[in-house]
Amino acid sequence: MDPDEIPDQKRAILRRRTNPFRGALPVLRKEAIHIRRDPMALFVTVLIPLLQMFTIGFAIETNVRDMRTAVYDAAHTQESRRLLDRFVNSDDFLIVSNVDSDQQLNEEIVSGRARVGIKIPPDYSRLLLAGETASLLVLVDGSESSVANQALNVANAIALRESLERLRSVTAVRQLLPLETRPKVLFNPDSRSANFLIPGMLAILIQIMTVMLTALAIVREREQGTLEQLFMTPVRPLGLMVGKIVPYAVVAYAELSIMLFFMRWVFRIPISGSLTLLLLLVVPFIVTMLGLGLLISTRANSQQEAIQGAFGTMLPSIFLSGYIFPIETMPQFFRMISSIIPTTYLIQIFRGIILRNAGIRDLWSQGLILSVMGMFFITVSALRFKKKIG
Repeated sequence: MDPDEIPDQKRAILRRRTNPFRGALPVLRKEAIHIRRDPMALFVTVLIPLLQMFTIGFAIETNVRDMRTAVYDAAHTQESRRLLDRFVNSDDFLIVSNVDSDQQLNEEIVSGRARVGIKIPPDYSRLLLAGETASLLVLVDGSESSVANQALNVANAIALRESLERLRSVTAVRQLLPLETRPKVLFNPDSRSANFLIPGMLAILIQIMTVMLTALAIVREREQGTLEQLFMTPVRPLGLMVGKIVPYAVVAYAELSIMLFFMRWVFRIPISGSLTLLLLLVVPFIVTMLGLGLLISTRANSQQEAIQGAFGTMLPSIFLSGYIFPIETMPQFFRMISSIIPTTYLIQIFRGIILRNAGIRDLWSQGLILSVMGMFFITVSALRFKKKIG
């Protein structure tokens, strides 16, 4: 049949059947309604990338500034104060304490209160005035690789600038520079990346596992229809929360033990401090993360929402906890956020015990903060679950 002889109505039907985009408009309308009715999906797809951009753009600074510094000025002279002023005016060093002995200087760095230690020897001014070379000891925390490299570079530059200015001020010809820097990298003298990254990575991995496991706990019960059976039992909300987290806590401990084994014997990272103390201080963190996972689970209506909520906690923990970028380089607003992220404190505990041989006197505050966070999340999860039962 000649195509020109096909009636217009049949031709229109034929075009609709052969149109590859047939039915696209109704499906598009339906999906738009679903997105509008699912704010969580809209949040993940639209706001999460924006949050990532703003977090990385404003909070991440690769140039290290305001490195916490402890000073031991054994000279107490005009020349030593002039040298310390150079460190302060560089904006790279923030003097947080002045100590009176080598032991105190070392303790400040071991505890994590200072990242850099500067010692000016008692004969500093005498050697300079005698035309000899004076030395400056710079101790650097090697558990923070970015801080270590920046501190060494800036300290050498300051010493060189001081030497050049003193050379200009004297008329005699000198064969040696007036001032030399004697740097010493503590805890990670070879600057191995594994020593810096893996202890922090353990904290991130423990968080991912615990939050993800418990975030699905209540939601799975609801979708399988077994949550109603729990309503008929005399189990109290807090008892249910504790009963939920204990098995996952055992799994988390087993996983941590395996990772510590590989860290020690495969990656050759020795544990400088007490393993017992490390395992003890991990307890409040695991409880905190399990409580956070249960809180996400009580608020989610499906396993997909629970997974989205669990992944939403990962970005701040990776970028704002000090795992990759030092917290000291962040603006004050993001420092405040990092102070309420539990992973921040576990990373400090892991690096303190594994690399710096820190003890309970140095890390008790981190353990206390994690304990308070753990009780908070467990209590809120129990109250939230009780509200849903009501």
